[in-house]
Amino acid sequence: MATLTYVKGLPTPADELNSLGLTEFEMFLAALSPVFHKAACETANHLLSGQSFNKSGWNTHLQTTYGISKRHANGVISHAQGAVDASKEHRKRHVKTLEGKLKSINSWITKSEKKITDSTKFYAKKNWQKSKTGCRFPLSCSVQYRDTNWQNLRFQIHNKKRRAYQLTKQIEHLKTAAIQTVIPRNQAFVVGSKDESFGNQVCQWNGDILKFRVPACLESRFGKYVQTKLANFDRNINRLPVDGSKTWHFYRKNGKWNVAVQFTPAPVKRISRHSAYGCIGIDMNPGSIGWAYVDGDGNLKAHGQIPLQMGLPSGKQDAQIVEACLQLATLADTFSCPVVCEELDFSTKKEQLSERGREYARMLSGWAYSRFYELLESILSNRGIYLIQVNPAYTSVIGLVKYARQYGLASDQAAAMAIARRGMRLTENIPGSITAYLDVKSGKHVWCLWNQLNTLIKKSSIRRHSFYAISNWEFLVKQWSEQSVQSKPRR
Repeated sequence: MATLTYVKGLPTPADELNSLGLTEFEMFLAALSPVFHKAACETANHLLSGQSFNKSGWNTHLQTTYGISKRHANGVISHAQGAVDASKEHRKRHVKTLEGKLKSINSWITKSEKKITDSTKFYAKKNWQKSKTGCRFPLSCSVQYRDTNWQNLRFQIHNKKRRAYQLTKQIEHLKTAAIQTVIPRNQAFVVGSKDESFGNQVCQWNGDILKFRVPACLESRFGKYVQTKLANFDRNINRLPVDGSKTWHFYRKNGKWNVAVQFTPAPVKRISRHSAYGCIGIDMNPGSIGWAYVDGDGNLKAHGQIPLQMGLPSGKQDAQIVEACLQLATLADTFSCPVVCEELDFSTKKEQLSERGREYARMLSGWAYSRFYELLESILSNRGIYLIQVNPAYTSVIGLVKYARQYGLASDQAAAMAIARRGMRLTENIPGSITAYLDVKSGKHVWCLWNQLNTLIKKSSIRRHSFYAISNWEFLVKQWSEQSVQSKPRR
């Protein structure tokens, strides 16, 4: 089961302050953190060295070397192991991202070179002026830049090849370079156990007093135990259980000691019914969130939009995201239904930013999509609302073709309705007026039909507002089907 972490600043009661303006607990953490840092660095270096790691033997080594107990050593090993694993995973993701960028650049270079080659062959033909097909990349010149579009494209290809060479060398270096792990200073980590009282043997908290067992190396200065007053972690929905394992992490940030407790959250009462009784679908866009509630029969019952403001600082943007998530949670509570969202992965799209243009890159990078879904899942989970993730394939075109004109919905609300129906496992058949004109083999999935229709719409000059006026897509599909048949060579 997933874990939660609550964080708060370490209190400094006036009756615990000494002549330096610090509490005894803060003095202890300042003395413990250098010992913890040295032990964690040695452990991380041993893990990165590639030697066989015996946890029990290394635990004994840390106890004798640094004068700490077995429980303290477990915290050191767990923290170092997590840091090393995170560094290795970060290296894998970095290499994967660079390989994706290299693949995208090479694909763009291949298509661009073929575009110039085909155009050169076209103009080499006799009577090319009377050609019925036309040139794929016609030659034109720019008065402003004093060059042709062919020269500009060749210059872009040259720069892309240089970038591809740099990425190739960078990937080769990363695959062979040693992995480095950073262990921050001024921190201490204690692993909990569900078999111990108060969920931890070294650091125990009864809801009012936090009591820490001092390691042997510091007993001469602080005694066997140090303690401080620590009130409850105030939350609107507090899921910190009385029993169960509690892992404590103390760290210093901005001149202030903070305390974090990690635990398995207490279960909450489920308020959302099964998806068969209805769902709320959401479609995320940079300027708004469209939502639509679909009942058990798959019919639209309610819809709306949650406006979003772009270009805000990270703090205000987080506050705006939380407010939007709370509105969705209120809607799900009102209808007693789960929320359905798209299972989006922007890693592949972000690898292609340099080839898709500035506007696309600005749109994709200007909003914290991953942050929104992270906060949405956390907020809904705390309120007993189930979040369903579905495949986003063709949800936008399904919403525009089938539901935009029928219900008078905006594009994001229409897509949200298609997402909600997909979360209920309802089939989205293509309109019958189109099926007769699409060439699809029997036994193919219905998405094959939507793929063909989506391709035809992209080739046409139809704009988004035109979807509200088109009641029969037969004319568009028939027109492009006849053109594709005429363009096929005769044998």
